[in-house]
Amino acid sequence: MTLTALAERPSPRKPITADQLDLKLPDELIVAGVERIRECIQCGTCTASCPSGRRTAYRTRLLMRKTLLGLKDDLLKSLDLWLCTTCYTCYERCPRKISTVDTIITLRNMASAKGFMIPRHKEISKQLIEKGHLVPINEANIKRRAELGLSELPPTVHSHPEALNEVKKLLQLTGFTKLVEG
Repeated sequence: MTLTALAERPSPRKPITADQLDLKLPDELIVAGVERIRECIQCGTCTASCPSGRRTAYRTRLLMRKTLLGLKDDLLKSLDLWLCTTCYTCYERCPRKISTVDTIITLRNMASAKGFMIPRHKEISKQLIEKGHLVPINEANIKRRAELGLSELPPTVHSHPEALNEVKKLLQLTGFTKLVEG
């Protein structure tokens, strides 16, 4: 490839333009309870300690940087937002005690409210709406519970099927059902 052809090739990195920035985003997070977000010094400790980051392209520091810059649309549509396992290792190791996981959860809530959910999360959410529980109670789970000395059924709608209608009602009242089913 010639230098001219290389220079004309589109860059995978796009420049950030002012109209992409939502400078209110850090303030929205502060209002939502993520108080110290502006104290992030981009040291990268969060990324270095992230178990998901070892197995995926997920980089907590990049997500925090985009948040501080106000790249809201980019963040809310990003698959990266959903790769965090919420293990809190980043928080435990952050020298500034930034609530990284709370930031991510708040961003996920914003994304969901705008209709951005990955298909797998929608699928699981539909299971919650239908069955009132996320973990299926199948023979393998019943057997495992018995091995652990637990009752066959957990103390949820599995043990109290009469509560399923109440769970469904709550999911409708909170707007969760509409959010998931459209």
